[in-house]
Amino acid sequence: MRLRSALAATAATLALLPVAAPAQEASVAKPAAIVADGLPAIPAALVAETQPYLQARKAIFLGWDPADRSMLIKTRFANTDQIHKVGAPDAARTQLSFEAEPVIAAAVSPGAGDVTVVQKDIGGGEFFQLYRLVDGRLHLLTDGKSRNWFGAWSPDGKVVGYSSTRRNGTDSDLYVVDPRNPKTDRLVATVKGGGWNIADFSADGARALVVNRMSVNRADIYELDLASGKMRALNDVKREVSYIAPHYAPDGAIWILSDIDSDFVRLGRLDARSGKFTPVSAERKWDVTEYALAPDSSFVVYATNEAGVSRVHVLDVRAGTSRDVTGLPAGVIPYTIGSPIQIAPWGTIGLSMSSARVAGDAFAIDPKTLAVTRWTRSETGGLDPAKNVEPQLVEVKSFDGETVSGFLYRPDPAKFPGKRPLIVNIHGGPEGQTQPDFLGPDNYYLNELGIALFFPNVRGSTGFGKRFVNLDNGPFKREDSVKDIGAFLDTLTKDPTLDPARFAVTGLSYGGYMCYATATHYSARLKGANCYVAISNFVTFLENTQSYRRDLRRVEYGDERDPKQRAKLIEISPLTNVDKITVPLLIATGGNDPRVPASEAEQIIKAVRGKGGTVWHVLAENEGHVFHKKENEDYYFWASALFWKQMLLADQGR
Repeated sequence: MRLRSALAATAATLALLPVAAPAQEASVAKPAAIVADGLPAIPAALVAETQPYLQARKAIFLGWDPADRSMLIKTRFANTDQIHKVGAPDAARTQLSFEAEPVIAAAVSPGAGDVTVVQKDIGGGEFFQLYRLVDGRLHLLTDGKSRNWFGAWSPDGKVVGYSSTRRNGTDSDLYVVDPRNPKTDRLVATVKGGGWNIADFSADGARALVVNRMSVNRADIYELDLASGKMRALNDVKREVSYIAPHYAPDGAIWILSDIDSDFVRLGRLDARSGKFTPVSAERKWDVTEYALAPDSSFVVYATNEAGVSRVHVLDVRAGTSRDVTGLPAGVIPYTIGSPIQIAPWGTIGLSMSSARVAGDAFAIDPKTLAVTRWTRSETGGLDPAKNVEPQLVEVKSFDGETVSGFLYRPDPAKFPGKRPLIVNIHGGPEGQTQPDFLGPDNYYLNELGIALFFPNVRGSTGFGKRFVNLDNGPFKREDSVKDIGAFLDTLTKDPTLDPARFAVTGLSYGGYMCYATATHYSARLKGANCYVAISNFVTFLENTQSYRRDLRRVEYGDERDPKQRAKLIEISPLTNVDKITVPLLIATGGNDPRVPASEAEQIIKAVRGKGGTVWHVLAENEGHVFHKKENEDYYFWASALFWKQMLLADQGR
């Protein structure tokens, strides 16, 4: 299987190489769905040079199959992520789905394990549908038009709960269906808002726990009577508190994550009658990010985010004592739909981890001994991941004394002596966080070009408490996070290993806005900006983003319907300040992006070029918010590598 995959990848790459005249440097043809505007041809030599860094794959744990005790994982062997099964540690990966589009998630029915439900969209439009996977083929369960989101299986494996916008395109109503018979699909509750979903079912299947997520700071919990459709709140809905991932224990107790009366998220129990939350986890400084409850309630496994590193703990429920799992890589538990940690009916804990030196693999933990077993060993293009650079945590005081931090990756000084160029890479969200994850193709910049990489966590990032995440809320605080980048630039400029004359910035989604904003505020300190699916004007963004997510974004950025907020949003938008951008731009866009529409790129490209500025534009017509098809990912990486070579390394040597 691995040999076939390697041959297929090589053939795909060679197919991109046209026949060129001997005197002409060979270049690659762009994928059919890519529109490349304003950028030079991609040299074939660059493609050959980067190939090993583009062949790494990762395995994401999705759950256990109770029928044969195998693992369900998501990985890529061709152009997109698909569902595979792994029967035992280091066993062959057996592919189960064979779609042209990436499969986002899959879940096997509890009990008999006779049904697998899959979530997938088309072209990155995020109008997800649910399917039943049978003999490698997907059978549609939802309407094929609206946005649908998997919620949970009932404990007996008879029905699935999910949310759907099919009623009016905006509100995420609640549905249940037996995926064995799509005609059983029924609406169980109509709601208002786009953040609703079913999180769990009671043991008897009569009730469900429902989450209404309104922002990173607020999510309420309800109990739904599935027969009558009536819901009652289990918490005080007047308080701005976040309740996350509620689950019934076999005895009916409700386990949950919450930041109530705390700056950080804790694991605990919620009393269904009084609404009182009783914390169980002992950690006070760090967020609990995910957990799973053993089928017999004897133990809980949970993860904490400790300065960006995921630490796993096993709690003995009866004794109240917690033990640390030490055999996992010091890295990150990747995000998945549903719980990233799951406990099999026989008690084994499953999850995936990635780190600077682990591309992403599935692991099992024995809850008694805490012994860790690695189930998959994802390939890294023939490169030795043990040689990858580990990051250094950098902390600085910002303009107002607030401490902000980030991860700095330095090239090997023996191979690349002297001061090195630097790319500042800003995460999206903004309720997100840079963690010491596997860098994938970005290792090429470190290992082959000698470019240092810095990943900041500006104010508004998650993982540092709810006080910190709220520091950038609304239009009047928005640019405080941009000033954090200025503070990082001040500190990094003084680093004796870095060359302040060769700094640049990049970012994705909200990080793309930060990329534009950094270019407007600090162009004199930069050589270029690579802004990916980025917001250029907050007002047009809020007016044009999909309706199901508009209110959620207004909580973070501001309400464009309010005249004062609208004026401020326009004032701070990069589109308003294009005359301050004096560096070349590379802009990447998804043609079907439902979050940050392609028009956000089009308007700033027109404005920058209208003032004589330079813009390279890569548009993928068959993608949404971030590219997920490998041929498009690769082409954008090559464009980025060429951009950085010209902006940071031209006339400088290596």
